[in-house]
Amino acid sequence: MSTPAPETTRPEAMTRPERLGRLPYTRKHTRLLLGAGGGWALDAMDVGLISFVLVVLAEQWSLTTAERSWVVTIGFIGMAIGATLGGRLSDRFGRRTVFAATLVIYGLATGASALAGGLALFLVLRFLVGLGLGAELPVASTLVSELSPTRIRGRMVVALESFWALGWILAALVGFFIVPNGENGWRWGLALGLVPALYAVVVRLGLPESVHYLERAGRDDEAEQVVRDFETEAGVEAAPTRDIEEAPAASPAQLWSSAYRLRTLGIWAVWFCVNFAYYGAFIWLPSLLVAQGFDITKSFQYTLIITLAQLPGYALSAYLIERIGRRVTLGLFLLGSAVSAGLFGLADSETAIIAAGCSLSFFNLGAWGALYAITPEIYPTLMRGTGAGAAAGFGRIASILAPLSVPFLLERGSGEVLVFSIFAAAFVLAAVAAFALLPERRGEELEA
Repeated sequence: MSTPAPETTRPEAMTRPERLGRLPYTRKHTRLLLGAGGGWALDAMDVGLISFVLVVLAEQWSLTTAERSWVVTIGFIGMAIGATLGGRLSDRFGRRTVFAATLVIYGLATGASALAGGLALFLVLRFLVGLGLGAELPVASTLVSELSPTRIRGRMVVALESFWALGWILAALVGFFIVPNGENGWRWGLALGLVPALYAVVVRLGLPESVHYLERAGRDDEAEQVVRDFETEAGVEAAPTRDIEEAPAASPAQLWSSAYRLRTLGIWAVWFCVNFAYYGAFIWLPSLLVAQGFDITKSFQYTLIITLAQLPGYALSAYLIERIGRRVTLGLFLLGSAVSAGLFGLADSETAIIAAGCSLSFFNLGAWGALYAITPEIYPTLMRGTGAGAAAGFGRIASILAPLSVPFLLERGSGEVLVFSIFAAAFVLAAVAAFALLPERRGEELEA
């Protein structure tokens, strides 16, 4: 009498995003982080470098306070437009494609700005730089979020954001060692901005496209291949695929539909307040230190030290975001930023300036990491790029206002006390918006 064969349990059918979400972390995820993070760091280097270049240009070109403000502000105008357009374009043409294109745009424009002989051309090129920079950040964070394992998705996006600190450190090193050296030191510093254009080739050839986007575009074979590649790397058997029901294309107006109105209001408020306080403080930091009597070299040295404090801030944020959740982590780091901003405004010695600056850098960049993690999670696939880009674009309006506001406030208030009190208030408002209006998505699958 023969023994009946044991019954085999058929694996449960899953969508492709669910198959990606169940996987353990692998070397392929590391390559994804390094590929996207490299572009992110180069972006940060460009944003940070202009704060050092501005100090030298102010002397060489005899810039007025208003002209110095516009050198910074024109880039943020470009970033506001770029962030909004970049998100929309990534929903239409793909995250990887738009990511690579933005690297080319701002890389070439930054390299060309090294040859500018006057303020007018420099401002035009800084606007083009801003277009590329603004579009890149929400697109890159969306790509990483959509390809990450569910249990560590937030941690991976914070890890991506930590490359911002590396970029600022690079900017501080270039600013310290290259920009002040000789009449053309600032030109050599900006010439390094050509690197992102070359790095775009690495991004285009080395990074996978978002599975969420590929399915929305009807490119199921490509989506399946991306998932299979991650499963093979993890040594996990492919599960039967359950298709996602097709949904109509989204429009920006849907961000304000009844289902998403409160979260859109919350995320826009956080982006606006954090942008205002962050760029108001850090873009002007070298100039503020020079105004306090420190020479250019000492100012750049202090800025480098303060920048290094960003790294442990990211590390703690990455740990907490999967332990206590996105919303609480974001809120706590924003409140820490508020206290630090107040202390920086009151600092009256070298030790106090460095200590308060490091604290502000630690908490502020930890908050940025949590913000970039939570933003793409609160929208479904069909409007994820649009939603993230719109939030970033609205936030860039604050980054336009902040550089223009600082000189005005310094002239009419009690020096830096008033300026940093306003920054502290902005951080508090952002924390209130985060706690009151944003949903918690820790451990949940991304909405398809």
